[in-house]
Amino acid sequence: MKNNRIQYCIANWKMCMTNSDGIEFANQFKGKQFKSDHAKVVLCPSYTSLYSISNILEKTPYCSGAQDVYFENSGAYTGKISIDMLKDIDVEYCILGHSERRHIFGESNDVIQSKINAIKISSIIPILCIGETQEERESELTKKVLEQQLSSAFLNIDLPHEQKVVIAYEPVWAIGTGKVATLEMVSETHILVRNILEKIGFNANAISILYGGSVNPNNAKELAEIKDVDGFLIGGASLNVDSFSEILDKL
Repeated sequence: MKNNRIQYCIANWKMCMTNSDGIEFANQFKGKQFKSDHAKVVLCPSYTSLYSISNILEKTPYCSGAQDVYFENSGAYTGKISIDMLKDIDVEYCILGHSERRHIFGESNDVIQSKINAIKISSIIPILCIGETQEERESELTKKVLEQQLSSAFLNIDLPHEQKVVIAYEPVWAIGTGKVATLEMVSETHILVRNILEKIGFNANAISILYGGSVNPNNAKELAEIKDVDGFLIGGASLNVDSFSEILDKL
């Protein structure tokens, strides 16, 4: 642990893996042996696999997570999933504000704030994703963008206990592209995120801040050694049991 912060290895399968694929992955994964067990593992499949994955992971050290949730508890919202639906199948984590939700589906900071507000009174821990585009970084707007995303997410909300929120920094230009931010860039930005969290009222040293963006077995060790990186939110490399396991072993 770094400063007693929880280390995470989170798989975001996005719209990949059928239910059968997910069951096969989870069964293989739970039978593996690892060098250490200090990192918390969360598998985030599609909605059609959540029930199956949650059942398989029951009575293991591993957790299931959702890729999104709606802020209303029930009602005429075709295609949406509520917090109570997730709790009923023992989902423990939920990704919110992923860049694909922001940039493909047009989710605003206000919508993400509504989801944070709805989830904070539940037992489900939000994994809040933040990150800048390539254009924003080149225009030196990274700090401004991250401040807006973080401050708006927790606006008018009684701040949750620090271990009831996880932050995932994912530079948008590095997600699924094969591009990875330099170690110096990752370190500087994680320090920036921690400073912003302190500014808006958190005990920032107690919050786990993860890195995401083309993390793979080849770069995981160097990234994990950065002081303020508390684990990973992994996309493509989490679709293969062996590559995901190799990354976990480097935390």
